[in-house]
Amino acid sequence: MLRPIVSIGAGGIVQNAHYPAYQKAGFRVAKTFDPNPDSATKAAQMVGTEVSTSLASAAGVEGAVFDVAIPGSAIADTLRQLPDGAFVLIQKPLGETLEQAEQIVSLCDEKGLKAAVNFQLRWAPYMLALQDLIHKGKLGETHELEFKINVHTPWAEWSFLEKAPRMEMVYHSIHYLDFIRHLWGEPRTVKAHSIKDPSSPKLESTRSTIILDYGDNRRALVQTYHGHTAPPGHQESYLRLEGNEGAAWVQMGLNMNYPKGEEDRFEYWQSGDAAWTSVELSGSWFPDAFVGPMAAMMIWAEGGPAPSTEVHDALRTMQLVDAAYRNSDQRGTTLGF
Repeated sequence: MLRPIVSIGAGGIVQNAHYPAYQKAGFRVAKTFDPNPDSATKAAQMVGTEVSTSLASAAGVEGAVFDVAIPGSAIADTLRQLPDGAFVLIQKPLGETLEQAEQIVSLCDEKGLKAAVNFQLRWAPYMLALQDLIHKGKLGETHELEFKINVHTPWAEWSFLEKAPRMEMVYHSIHYLDFIRHLWGEPRTVKAHSIKDPSSPKLESTRSTIILDYGDNRRALVQTYHGHTAPPGHQESYLRLEGNEGAAWVQMGLNMNYPKGEEDRFEYWQSGDAAWTSVELSGSWFPDAFVGPMAAMMIWAEGGPAPSTEVHDALRTMQLVDAAYRNSDQRGTTLGF
């Protein structure tokens, strides 16, 4: 049985991804609430649902899955106002700091909330195809993973980010760190460098380099630059994965010319092949990947297993992000001359 969805927060991510995905999947949005009445009205009109004038009114829908899509710093206060034992899908991140994340998880435990985090990249069509390739053993033992992002991201669309004490790694690269954990488990250590960009002086950071240590035979690298304003031709948004029997390459088109996006591409090569094999994809990160997390919540609500992004697992991703920030603050080894 499909549960009704109650939206808490109705901004751009809901209008561009959540609601289009839910319409595709046939999910019903019962109520929409946002402190900004214009956002709530616009979003509600997309799915023909009722606008709640208060969080208390929205929280009164029985048997709902609550779809919380608000800034990380506001999550804990919102969860306090939801019914005990409710099912809740929280848009990433799980708070803006590790302290907030730990508070949110403790609150979920206290109230008996069945909560998961919307790390929807795990369900993007090309990532599902990649995981299937790995499951079938077509790449052998994987040992090299790289996310490379060199694009222009219009940060001004999300004004709340200007108040965030941490920005790029916790609001963007967290997707890639979470996916790497999903594939390879927990790294031994993390090295990172995250800094500001002259083109975005009001933001805490928009450029990051992150290296995850998985021992002598595995390396994971995340490299992001969001201030690339040059003409088309050298934008990059890809995942490269190498194994001892093959390799895979994914172009994540959404990051390029956001939010319209460019073409997604998925290719793989196996030892002995003369060329790469291209795989046809159905759907993209936005909006299609957003079906998976909500579908997982529906299954959980009907007695099935908890989603892979249940809050206790999501906390491990936040711990990794926090470790990356702490390492970045150390600024590396000082030269002796």
